[in-house]
Amino acid sequence: MRRLWGWTVLTLLASGAAMAAPVRVAVKAAHLIDGKSDRVLSPAVVLIEDGRIVQVGTALDIPQGTQVFDLGAATLLPGLIDAHVHLTAVPENSGYRGLGISLPRETLYGASNALKTLLAGFTSARNVGAEGFSDVALREAIDAGELPGPRLLVSGPALGITGGHCDENLLPPKFHYKDEGVADGPWEARTKAREVIKYGADLIKVCASGGVLSKGDQPGAPQYSVEEMRAIVEEAHRAGRKVAAHAHGTVSIKEAIRAGVDSIEHASLIDEEGIRLAKEHGTFLVMDIYNDDFILQEGLKMGMLPESIEKEKAIGKLQRESFSRAVKAGARMAFGTDAAVFPHGNNAKQFAVMVRYGMTPMQAIRAATLDAAELLGWKDKVGSVEPGKLADLIAVRGDPLSDIRSLEDVGFVMKGGTVVKDTLAGDGHAR
Repeated sequence: MRRLWGWTVLTLLASGAAMAAPVRVAVKAAHLIDGKSDRVLSPAVVLIEDGRIVQVGTALDIPQGTQVFDLGAATLLPGLIDAHVHLTAVPENSGYRGLGISLPRETLYGASNALKTLLAGFTSARNVGAEGFSDVALREAIDAGELPGPRLLVSGPALGITGGHCDENLLPPKFHYKDEGVADGPWEARTKAREVIKYGADLIKVCASGGVLSKGDQPGAPQYSVEEMRAIVEEAHRAGRKVAAHAHGTVSIKEAIRAGVDSIEHASLIDEEGIRLAKEHGTFLVMDIYNDDFILQEGLKMGMLPESIEKEKAIGKLQRESFSRAVKAGARMAFGTDAAVFPHGNNAKQFAVMVRYGMTPMQAIRAATLDAAELLGWKDKVGSVEPGKLADLIAVRGDPLSDIRSLEDVGFVMKGGTVVKDTLAGDGHAR
């Protein structure tokens, strides 16, 4: 028995030493866009140890025993970040169809959509609005290694006024239904902010204006007051959380900025004063300018209300014009798509629209890497390929700087030093 115990201890010590031994990986590619600078490194070698980048260069000595991923002529980039997704929702359940979807079903959608998002090259995302804290459960499962998916920041239920964009307005009065994020008045809003933080929210989502896909309101109409938003912002910032404000309307955008929110989502009708205020306050603009195409082409088939289609017809082009003005003015902008309005996994389709409406390909890439990482508060760990950062890397066959659409077909995805997708075998690939 003593001998058996001794061997057991030695085995445990040996396995512990093996677990502690550094895992070394090298990724080689013809080109590297690091997300931080305007230069392209050619060729590129990235050395990784225990899931973090330790060295980046053109010709590095690769230690013996290192696992090497040679991606041939591919272009390497940081893992992409989508700062506005709804992983627990799908477009097919738009409008009245959504009333039949249970909370457990939404959570299962989240698991499926998280994988689709990761395989599309988005290794980090910010989920801004989910029923029943289903996104909190999803984040926890991904963090525990129980489900594959991007690193997540989640908001839980979005906060809004009675009858507003963040309330469920599809049911008749006899149901007396009120969404779980509804809070009216500064003190009730403050209490609701404390509540969502208590149950696991990383950030607070507020509805400052009406919306496109909600019933009975208008995108340009203000909803939360400045006083209510200030109360929420104060509570959130006190707890170390940021606040994202859904705001289409000109007035609500400016009121949200003055209230101290950290990002304006959609920003469809932002005017010159709103852009100036955003720059002065350091407020990020997260403008979902791709999904207009999907809503107008597929929305009715997905169950979107006819009034929503009309609202999108009125606001979509204006939002893209606002995006162009914001880019030209030098506003801080982060990549965000509102995925769930269109199918998850197609997030990268927005890049081409961003370039069409004024961004250079490098600006669009940076909006989805280092700039988005700054908005999420993760600039120290993701968003660029440099020593000390987590090894979140993607690769594409083409050159995104000459054809931004190459980002729509990501062939290699690594999250934290672990390869989760590799379709570049045969392109000079070797281990």
